[in-house]
Amino acid sequence: MDTLDERRSHRKKVAKPLLWIGMVSIIMMFAGLTSGYIVRRAEGNWIEFEMPQIFYVSTILLALSSLALIWARRSVHQSNLQAVKFGLMLALGLGLAFSYSQVQGWQSLINIGVYFTGPGSNAAGSFFYVITLAHLLHVVAGLIVLMVMLRKAIQLKYTSQDHLGLDLGMMFWHFLGVLWLYLFLFLAIIR
Repeated sequence: MDTLDERRSHRKKVAKPLLWIGMVSIIMMFAGLTSGYIVRRAEGNWIEFEMPQIFYVSTILLALSSLALIWARRSVHQSNLQAVKFGLMLALGLGLAFSYSQVQGWQSLINIGVYFTGPGSNAAGSFFYVITLAHLLHVVAGLIVLMVMLRKAIQLKYTSQDHLGLDLGMMFWHFLGVLWLYLFLFLAIIR
């Protein structure tokens, strides 16, 4: 029978590789979407539109949430569990603000006549919506992870010696931030 320490050790060995496999599959999905964007754009009948400013704000919000997680991780190493909780709450709040700003960005697109589907829609707008919505769905998964992390922090489950869940959640959230930065620059530059 395995001891608790042996199970923890096994979990540490498999958790990060599994997370990496998941992140690579997400990268492949977005590589396909951005490749499709480039191919379809080259076919013509592509409208040009300005990216709403709220997407710039949302990018800053996501970056700030990653900084809050870095602070939480440093705090767990110092056994400052109050700071861990506050950092996680801050990251969660900023992640929710990012999500809200994305929806506001879509509303701004509708206001300037860029639609996802239906009369008056164009592939340029449709791709923009699909790419940003696909990312937002992954952010929702990340928000759930942040909530679980916060719950565990409130229950004092993280210590300076045992914080694998915090590390994995932070790794996934940073990945989503880097992915958004790539998508944001891609959508801003390749118009």
